[in-house]
Amino acid sequence: MFNTNEVLETINMVEKEHLDIRTVTMGISLMPCIAGTAEETAQKVYDEICKRAENIVKVTQDLSREYGIPIVNKRVSITPASLICAPFASKSILIGKALDRAAKQVGVDFLGGYSALVHKGMADYEREFIKSIPETLSMTDRLCSSVNVGSSKSGINMDAVALMGKIVKETAEKTADKGGYGCAKLVVFCNAVEDNPFMAGAFHGVGESGTVINVGVSGPGVVQHAIEAIPDADLSDLAEMIKRTAFKITRAGQLIAREAAKRLNAEFGIVDLSLAPTPARGDSVAAILEEMGLESVGTHGTTACLAMLNDAVKKGGVMASSRVGGLSGAFIPVSEDIGMIEAAERGSLCIDKLEAMTAVCSVGLDMIAVPGDTSAATISAIIADEAAIGMINNKTTAVRVIPAPGKKVGDEVNFGGLLGRAPIMPVHGESAEKFIKRGGLIPAPIHSNKN
Repeated sequence: MFNTNEVLETINMVEKEHLDIRTVTMGISLMPCIAGTAEETAQKVYDEICKRAENIVKVTQDLSREYGIPIVNKRVSITPASLICAPFASKSILIGKALDRAAKQVGVDFLGGYSALVHKGMADYEREFIKSIPETLSMTDRLCSSVNVGSSKSGINMDAVALMGKIVKETAEKTADKGGYGCAKLVVFCNAVEDNPFMAGAFHGVGESGTVINVGVSGPGVVQHAIEAIPDADLSDLAEMIKRTAFKITRAGQLIAREAAKRLNAEFGIVDLSLAPTPARGDSVAAILEEMGLESVGTHGTTACLAMLNDAVKKGGVMASSRVGGLSGAFIPVSEDIGMIEAAERGSLCIDKLEAMTAVCSVGLDMIAVPGDTSAATISAIIADEAAIGMINNKTTAVRVIPAPGKKVGDEVNFGGLLGRAPIMPVHGESAEKFIKRGGLIPAPIHSNKN
């Protein structure tokens, strides 16, 4: 239970330091919905989501009022849709539209899980499904998609990597009127996890039970404020302060998660303690790193600061709850972090440095806008680099890159809201096309042989 001091601290965090529950995400298994035809399956999918998630918005609003903690997003994740669509992959878009209608009916912000897991190989139905992603994302509003192309156990499926470069380009082109917005709803993973509550990469893993509540907590402003309070501390004391702060944030998240699960007749899954920034000032991971002693995020020392921050956040979360999961750590999405945006605009933060940072943070190259004429092969090569970092380091990495149609370096694309604005960042001009065309499988590293 919370004591009086913890309650007062939490109130202060909410009012002054941007603490919030970033998302309450309901994971729903749709395996029982597979029927004889695509039309029947689409209807059963729609009905199941509407039944299970009927009260998610009301319950989260009630909890927010009762506990005084903002709950920003209400979301649903589903069984990877490539499995649901397997018997009729050519009609996957029909299922995608049903998912989007269901999301609107229950009132959630996003629905994740229009996804495929092809880290070792692609069946014909999975390839057909993946090819439906650009059209589906262009025709839906709240549906999010992800594809897992590698793992530390299986290696990297370079055929899938090559295909995803083309899919990202096509998605941008089909949503060109919105600055390539479809790509903001599309993530390419290595080592994707089954209980991630954050979009756009959330899906309900096949190892999960029928209906689960996963909660994502975020508090970059709280951590920044804690560091500001000890300006002369050494790094050991700084890490201890971050750890204690993460403990408090996680406690608040666990309270909401348990209560939401009970009221929604679902299992409590995990609390994901990820420092997920927003474009608002005072809610930036970049600002935390600069408060630690960097003149600008992106300069030498950035990777070391981020590594310490990520580790301390995880340690504090694990102390607070035995159900910490998902990704848990620090996110570095460029367009969603005002400090990252400004560092990119002044040239102190580049894609190469961001790639180095992804070796020690929660996910990967996230919400990065690149010139619209960037080739599919270059996008595939960016995906391959990130997947290699994830595979070798046995961690989740991801790429959410937006080749903004008609844009060049020096321009920006603005998505508004939590997705923010992204300066167009340069990519290397030299080609990796021959490498990407080789295809096949990059074998798993030797340390995967653990059995």
